[in-house]
Amino acid sequence: MNIYKRGDTYWVKFMINGKLYQHSCRTQDKTVANEIATAIYTDTLRNQFNLPTRNKSVYIFKKVFIEYIKQQQKGKNLDRKIIAANHFLPIFENKELNNIVQVDIKNYQLQRKLEIMNLPKNTGKKESEINFRSVNLEIITLSNFFNFCIELNYLDKNPAFKIKKLNELSRLKTLSDDDINKLIAGATNKLTRDLITFLIYTGCRKGEALNLKWDDVDLQNDIIAIKGTKTKYDRYIPISKPLKELLGGIKKKDDCLYLFNDNGRKLGDFKRSFHTACKNAGLKDLRIHDLRHVFASKMVMNGTSLYITGELLGHRTTQMTKRYSHLVPETLKKAVDEVWNNK
Repeated sequence: MNIYKRGDTYWVKFMINGKLYQHSCRTQDKTVANEIATAIYTDTLRNQFNLPTRNKSVYIFKKVFIEYIKQQQKGKNLDRKIIAANHFLPIFENKELNNIVQVDIKNYQLQRKLEIMNLPKNTGKKESEINFRSVNLEIITLSNFFNFCIELNYLDKNPAFKIKKLNELSRLKTLSDDDINKLIAGATNKLTRDLITFLIYTGCRKGEALNLKWDDVDLQNDIIAIKGTKTKYDRYIPISKPLKELLGGIKKKDDCLYLFNDNGRKLGDFKRSFHTACKNAGLKDLRIHDLRHVFASKMVMNGTSLYITGELLGHRTTQMTKRYSHLVPETLKKAVDEVWNNK
């Protein structure tokens, strides 16, 4: 049996009856890798010779969860998992993994649901009027963790599998033309003003705009290439007349690759200046990502099909775009009114 590193992760390989087996130990800790490798080798031998399955070792939730977190990539997803863990760790931290069953997860979900319903901001509201998104994220985090445990042979099945989600209120903020003008005017510098306008005209994600390079903008053929997206697929956005005017007003610096930059340096974020623009415009509870919804709402309400809107947004499934389907009846009514009001 040979344990070796591939990248940052330990792997094990061994031969049984002339057949080579290779498995990831899914850990960067050599001590843990040795234990996992031994377990993999033993289980493979037992399966090979039809021997009785060994009794599962005792694994404590908190200890394994710490190892799970260590293997996650840094970023927003990791931050969300840690925030979610702050709620369920006090409940499960000292439990043995094999003793956690689906009813425990359902009871936890119910407990968290009641906690959120009893928050002052939710007092007196119907259940359908309360957003339980944070609870759903906690259950998803638990489910992903249990899948990790199954891969390491710590568990046979996922106790969080097929737990029904709670209600999530759709956050599809939109703005009137007057509010859009106020928001753009509320920006205290040209860079923020340009970014806000660009996001409204294109429906791009913030990261897509900040990573956009001059080489991706074709003003001659009026097309923008959005590369390295969240969905791993490139897409192309036509340049409208007002968008072309906006892009034409941005000076290209010879030493900077990026369209939106801070004195030649790649811009990391503009959250603070965006919040200042919102405050100056008198707009509350508005996020940068909401500008993507503004674009989508404008498209659908002006008669653009959900399919084309989804293509422009870079949605890989129609389910994502269906969130805007409630705007279609208004569009259809508008079309009918325009026809018959002219008679």
